[in-house]
Amino acid sequence: MLFIPREEGQGLVEYALILVLVSIVVIAILTLLGPTIGNIFSNLIQNF
Repeated sequence: MLFIPREEGQGLVEYALILVLVSIVVIAILTLLGPTIGNIFSNLIQNF
């Protein structure tokens, strides 16, 4: 038993990969819907 595998690092890497994947999805959605959302907020501000 000279080498005891550590699994804490593996869990951290998995969480990091999930975070990166979620970030990519959010960026893609904002890129596609950003102008539409901006127009909605502009219209709301102009109506007040």
